[in-house]
Amino acid sequence: MDLMSPVAELATCALLLIGSVFTLVGAIGLFRLPDFFMRLHGPTKSTTLGVGGVVVASVVFFSNQGDGLSLHELLITAFLFLTAPISAHMLAKAAMQQRLPVDPRTRGRLWDAQDRERSAAPAQGTAPAPASASPRNAQEN
Repeated sequence: MDLMSPVAELATCALLLIGSVFTLVGAIGLFRLPDFFMRLHGPTKSTTLGVGGVVVASVVFFSNQGDGLSLHELLITAFLFLTAPISAHMLAKAAMQQRLPVDPRTRGRLWDAQDRERSAAPAQGTAPAPASASPRNAQEN
């Protein structure tokens, strides 16, 4: 077994501690936040950074063992950072489509604004424009 240099040991320990703190904050956020949209930030933001820190610590550790640069962990990190935002976006879109209940402190409820616009349009008495008034039909005539 090869001994690690003190700098590599310090870097590995620091990355493991930082990754663990981010993962813990993400888990606490997942547990404590009140609604789905707020809970979505815990695993997608801080936990992703936490797992990334642990995986980068693994890269430092195994690269220092004499086998050269460990690319498996770098591929895992790239896959994680690419898929976590995409899956969070898909979950948020599905939750918006299902109109999940929202805590009053959650900002940016897009579907409420769209509902207000839809309900306001018929109340104002706006009727759709006649087909002959569209610019395409005016150019054809």
